[in-house]
Amino acid sequence: MSTTIAPTSDLLPEVAAFLDSPSLKAFVNGEWIDASGGQTFDVVDPGTGQKITTVASLQKDDVDRAVDAAVNAFEGSGWAKMPVNERSAALHRLADAVEARKAQFSQIESLDCGKVFAQAEADVQNFIDTFRYFADLAQQVNYRSVIGVKGHEAWIARHPWGACGFIVPWNFPFLLTGWGLAPALAAGNTCVLKPAEDTPLSALYLCKVVQELDLLPAGVLNVTTGIGETAGAAIANNPKFRRMSFTGSPEVGRMVAEASGRNLTPIKCELGGKGAAVVFDDVDIEETAEKLVGAITFHSGQVCCDATRWLIHKDIYDKFVGECADRMKAVSIGYQLDAGTQMGPLVNTKQRDRVLGYLEKGVAEGAELVLEGGAAKVAGKNGYYVKPALMAGSLDNIAAREEIFGPVAYLAPFANEEEGIRLANNTEYGLGNSVWSRDLVRCARVAEAFESGNGWINAHNVIVHGVPYAGVGKSGMGGGVVSPDTLNDYLRPISIVRPL
Repeated sequence: MSTTIAPTSDLLPEVAAFLDSPSLKAFVNGEWIDASGGQTFDVVDPGTGQKITTVASLQKDDVDRAVDAAVNAFEGSGWAKMPVNERSAALHRLADAVEARKAQFSQIESLDCGKVFAQAEADVQNFIDTFRYFADLAQQVNYRSVIGVKGHEAWIARHPWGACGFIVPWNFPFLLTGWGLAPALAAGNTCVLKPAEDTPLSALYLCKVVQELDLLPAGVLNVTTGIGETAGAAIANNPKFRRMSFTGSPEVGRMVAEASGRNLTPIKCELGGKGAAVVFDDVDIEETAEKLVGAITFHSGQVCCDATRWLIHKDIYDKFVGECADRMKAVSIGYQLDAGTQMGPLVNTKQRDRVLGYLEKGVAEGAELVLEGGAAKVAGKNGYYVKPALMAGSLDNIAAREEIFGPVAYLAPFANEEEGIRLANNTEYGLGNSVWSRDLVRCARVAEAFESGNGWINAHNVIVHGVPYAGVGKSGMGGGVVSPDTLNDYLRPISIVRPL
């Protein structure tokens, strides 16, 4: 790996100044800390392969210190017992502070995870909207609700749980930080966040803003940077957490859930997906192709809820596939901060090898390469680029069964509604499927028949604040996100009963 610092001439002055440090530190109890043994790791720009900066790599003792800080802040900072309107006002101020620095956060996010700048900007806006949504929702919750039962006076009181742990992935680092922190903080909990080692920078910049503007009491928000096997494992295994949230692969999710189970800590897991798009023969072919190609190439296909299995009615199969292939060939691949780029790099070498490997394994099992894909070259950039690809064939193929996490769609025809539903549901995953047709009655019927947490109509990846979003099967467990149900997850109920 190159150790040349990425050029900063095109970076905003605030971003360049933030990154101009021998080593960025973790944020614990309102202070910046190094790893106790001085361990660090490099953060690399996926568009160039060059080092951006170096970050502290916390060890178990460091992480335990952060958890203790969160526990102490829950008990002694006043955050948990603060009047809800005051706590909500603090979160609105945090959202305002991020909005005032939207360009800086967006550039950091784009640089760090290889996301096209406009997409990174949308993620930052989502973070802002999420904090405002839960800050407002927290003021509408009934924290004491009466239960009408015969012969007793009874009610339920709701309180924050305590210290909450969050492990977030590299594909939507700042957006998912918001999805985790906002409901937990709005409910009065304290938080320890472990960002992915590939993409820790936006979370650290958030801590910088929080500290400089004194937005939260010390210990309410802690960010523990480090490697998954050390810092991540220390988060998962710490028995002092009262709630745990993990977003990432099913394989790692199982390990985190096992650790939480041993500690009897309730856990929310948002995991992978192998979503289907069921396309009927009455669609506008050009419009539907444009939307699905846009979905599979968004953030280079590194989206868990993406439509990666395209089930197309046999009567339009050839025409639809041809239209999609033509559109995918025209996608502009380039550096994520360059104007005109439609699809940036994958996050790292491992992910590029994963995508290319699935193309090889799929062909070896008999899949047809409708659009070849493969490694891509971008002039002057030694990053982790691939071309979009289309595969077709039996849905028993490894490339149709397993999550690839790249700009690769697998195609198959179907003959009727019953077969389309059956093929869509023939997977271990269950995150998000979509149905495409002019017949909205049929769309509703098919969407309700999906064995998934989410069913979308004539669109894909539709995630709206206020609507529960969750998965089933290998796609997740333990509750959803961005809805009133999420806020309730971070409130501990206690039943109070008095015999009359």
